Amino acid sequence: MDLLIDGDGPTYVLAHGAGAAMGSPGMEAVASRLAARGIRVVRFEFSYMAARRSGARKPPPRAETLLDEYRAVLAEAGGHPVIGGRSMGGRVASMIADDAGVAGLACLSYPWHPPAKPDQPRTAHLAGLRTPMLVVQGTRDPFGSPDEVAGYDLSPAVELLWLEDGDHDLRPRTAVSGFTHAQHLDTAADAVAAFVRRVSG
Repeated sequence: MDLLIDGDGPTYVLAHGAGAAMGSPGMEAVASRLAARGIRVVRFEFSYMAARRSGARKPPPRAETLLDEYRAVLAEAGGHPVIGGRSMGGRVASMIADDAGVAGLACLSYPWHPPAKPDQPRTAHLAGLRTPMLVVQGTRDPFGSPDEVAGYDLSPAVELLWLEDGDHDLRPRTAVSGFTHAQHLDTAADAVAAFVRRVSG
């Protein structure tokens, strides 16, 4: 399995979302910001995404089928890392966090429910979560709004940081919010880096 490693310091394993590879601009933007803040970022690709490099257009599988792949990355990365990812990657990480005994869980744009289907939450496993968890989410994210998430039964271990008017890429409408995408990415990186340092001891 190929790993992309940026920076030095406490380790954060960052999984990609359903449709963008580990080297996509969005992943690069997050990894470079975290590396600049003293975090060792380990990126990888699930096998369906890696297969696309050879021309196989495999659709994303169900998150539940990717758990062992994420566990294999942890064995290779070593240590006692914080894990997480963007969207689906963060969801997969959240499903193994307690059993994997990791230091913490940091997720960007968590997919709380499928778009336009708030009656199908993907949160049952988060009610009893023991691993410290940080979620950075845009208030305009179609996968879960502040009002929707407020109604979920979440563990006290879950911390939420809402970014004003951010969409699923944390991109705000600058004319509406007064924030730029770069500012939101910087805020997200500040929060994740501080969280990784705190839970890593």
